[in-house]
Amino acid sequence: MSSSPSSNVQQARQALGQRLRDIRVEAGLSARTLGRLMGRHPSKVSRIEHGVTPPSAADIRAWCGHCGATDQVDDMVASLRAVEGMYVELRRLTRTGMRHHQKSRVPLYERTRLFRIYEPGAIPGLFQTPNYARTLLGRIMAFNGIPDDREEAVAARMDRQRVVHSGEHRFAVILEEWALRCRIGSAEMMAGQLGHLINVASFPSVSLGIIPANIDRTMWSSPGFWIFDEDRVEIETPSAELTITQPREIAVYARTFAELSSMAVYGAAARSLITAAINDLGADEDG
Repeated sequence: MSSSPSSNVQQARQALGQRLRDIRVEAGLSARTLGRLMGRHPSKVSRIEHGVTPPSAADIRAWCGHCGATDQVDDMVASLRAVEGMYVELRRLTRTGMRHHQKSRVPLYERTRLFRIYEPGAIPGLFQTPNYARTLLGRIMAFNGIPDDREEAVAARMDRQRVVHSGEHRFAVILEEWALRCRIGSAEMMAGQLGHLINVASFPSVSLGIIPANIDRTMWSSPGFWIFDEDRVEIETPSAELTITQPREIAVYARTFAELSSMAVYGAAARSLITAAINDLGADEDG
């Protein structure tokens, strides 16, 4: 998956612009004429159609009104809101700390029946121990200059893990082997986290696959992503959170997840990789 989160946003903006252009063309209006009718400079019409400038809701209403397409206003405005919500800066999400953002995920987690989770370099939050979460969140806060409310954030993260133990939720999780070996704290903390991962993998609702580092790959690694049922995909980058809701793009991530899953090992083979990572932690300490 080669496209970046920001490029996905730009593609969505361009798709919205193309839809508006199609409405204009079908109405038989030139960009200059439509701009005049809307009281906008013709260049703005062109910038909107090419995805350079996002339209406002008022732009969409005027555009569709002058093109005789008022029946499309609600759908177009909904598409605009989806594009606007796709890319949210981490600083905005966490300006008062991380506790609120952790708690805000609970309704989504509670209504999701199938989680498909891919992580290349970290243990997913739903399967983290308090010590692992505390260390990871602390480093994220320090790196991004986020107010330090890690104890409250860890408590909120642990609270939302109740979906793993209750309700009709299923979890298909694919990790790169590197996620088992990526040290973010002490060997003791990492060993505890990996032991917890073995335990969680035994739950009937959890399918854990691990992609060995030395496998002959058919799909390249990508940024971590979570698929919530068939409704949305979420990706966290160092600076922002990307939400994808367009069915066409969700399908791409679903295909990617299936391909990654086909490279993973499960059951005893997966436990062997985790156990090897735990044993190597002891070897590192002895060394």
